[in-house]
Amino acid sequence: MTPSDVKATLSFSDGSPSMELPIYQGSVGPDVIDIRKLYAQTGKFTYDPGFLSTAACQSAITYIDGDKGELLYRGYPIEQLAENCDFLDTCYLLLNGELPNAQQKQDFDRKVTNHTMVSEQMQFFLRGFRRDAHPMAVLTGLVGALSAFYHDVTDIQNPEHRATAANRLIGKMPTLVAMAYKYSIGQPYIYPKNDLSYSANFMRMMFATPCEEYVPNEVLVRAMDRIFILHADHEQNASTSTVRLCGSSGTNPFAAIAAGVACLWGPAHGGANEAALNMLEDIQKMGGIAKIGDFISQVKDKNSGIKLMGFGHRVYKNYDPRAKLMRETCHEVLDELGLQNDPLFKLAMALEKIALEDDYFVSRKLYPNVDFYSGIVQRAIGIPVSLFTAVFALARTVGWIAQLNEMIGDPEYKIGRPRQLFIGATQRDVKPMAKR
Repeated sequence: MTPSDVKATLSFSDGSPSMELPIYQGSVGPDVIDIRKLYAQTGKFTYDPGFLSTAACQSAITYIDGDKGELLYRGYPIEQLAENCDFLDTCYLLLNGELPNAQQKQDFDRKVTNHTMVSEQMQFFLRGFRRDAHPMAVLTGLVGALSAFYHDVTDIQNPEHRATAANRLIGKMPTLVAMAYKYSIGQPYIYPKNDLSYSANFMRMMFATPCEEYVPNEVLVRAMDRIFILHADHEQNASTSTVRLCGSSGTNPFAAIAAGVACLWGPAHGGANEAALNMLEDIQKMGGIAKIGDFISQVKDKNSGIKLMGFGHRVYKNYDPRAKLMRETCHEVLDELGLQNDPLFKLAMALEKIALEDDYFVSRKLYPNVDFYSGIVQRAIGIPVSLFTAVFALARTVGWIAQLNEMIGDPEYKIGRPRQLFIGATQRDVKPMAKR
């Protein structure tokens, strides 16, 4: 961290001694006020629900400027990575800090590919779940169970263990997601085929059957790969912070990533694209495009309780930079599959048009976000809505691992221990039963 020449002074109106607080500068973005000695010197904590004004770590992985609509992985704009790199390039970048050269890419791709298979016992573990269980419930269990199958690399203080665990997680997540899907529909599991690309291999495991080989469509494979890249990391969000907090106790990487999967399941986080598709299906049931005006009126009515899902973003106060790329991909996929006239997709495009032109949405910057378009793309490819968040978890795994490894390598890291403002009862004595 780079100290700033500016210092902050905290003063109190009750005459308590003031305190000088150092300020540090990042390479880009807001400066931070160092409050680590606040409690020791004043006996006071800060209060920041949701940690909206608190930096809990220093990181060199991902930077977001919500006002500019900017997302950088290791300094590279997300637009350039999505246009010029594949997902495993992006994985290498997030884990190592630089894009790979030809030899490094070949070696890394081979290491990840060598870990695509999972233990045969995993299929017996799967049988313990109901077939109608939500895929995220299944995936949380499967990822957590990896530590029982691969307990030889669970020492997070060992860099070699961490590297092997990273390769295993990245390699096995597509297999686990596909297995969860196949189990839910009663089809046989499809083993990975390592001469295919990462994304093509995933799609084959999802859609092939023993009686009919799946031939990857390059347009769809590229769309899937782009979804993975755009969701690979997103700075200190809820699930990433969960992985860091869980990992700060010294737990193994598989357990920490399982905690991230569980957090991502929430509809306010990873479930947003699922919620967007469910919204479209609800409008379709109401009457589709003919009723879209009524739906928009309800959205504008604050008392209706109806929300426009897949539009706007908590972080991006301007346009979500991932949305533009996903919009292009969305139209490429619909054109490739001839789905422009599918009723649900026509409804989605009509809703997009209104949101981009209606002053109510434009003035509030409620533009379609990445979840809106990625949900449409995944449905077009054939991925069921219930599996959307599991695909998100697959993509985000590399970001979680990179963040976890960075935290462990930080000499200043400590076990997470948030404070509280206690508002409960003060100390009191237990009364006998007759006097309660």
